[in-house]
Amino acid sequence: QVRLVESGGDLVQPGGSLRLSCAASGSIFSINAMGWYRQAPGKERELVATITSRGSASYADSVKGRFTISRDNAKNTWYLQMNSLKPEDTAVYYCNAMVRPSYLTGYFEHWGQGTQVSVSS
Repeated sequence: QVRLVESGGDLVQPGGSLRLSCAASGSIFSINAMGWYRQAPGKERELVATITSRGSASYADSVKGRFTISRDNAKNTWYLQMNSLKPEDTAVYYCNAMVRPSYLTGYFEHWGQGTQVSVSS
C-alpha cells in the first residue's frame, strides 16, 4: 500500500553532481525519518544519509561535505544532492522511510527499488 520510488540516478564523471529523488505514495498519514542507502558491487548496503522530521540530517563519513539530504513533507518526497562525486560513490542507491499509514497505526519501514548511480570517466 505504500510505495517508494527513486529517480535521478545516472552516469556522471568524477567531480560531477546528481540529485536523487524519492517519492512516497499510497496510504500515508505521515512520514517520520527518511533516508538514503547505497549498495556498491560486492559490498553490503550502507547508510548514506538520514533526515528526521525536524530536518536534522546525519551522513556517513564518506559523504560528509559532499552530499546533502533534504525533504519536502508536503510532497512526501526527499532528495539526495550529491556533489563532487567519486568513482567509489558508484552504487545502487535506495531510499527508505518510516511511514505511518494511518492515525491508528505506528510507523513501518519501507524501501524503494533503487536507482543506479555510476561515477566514471
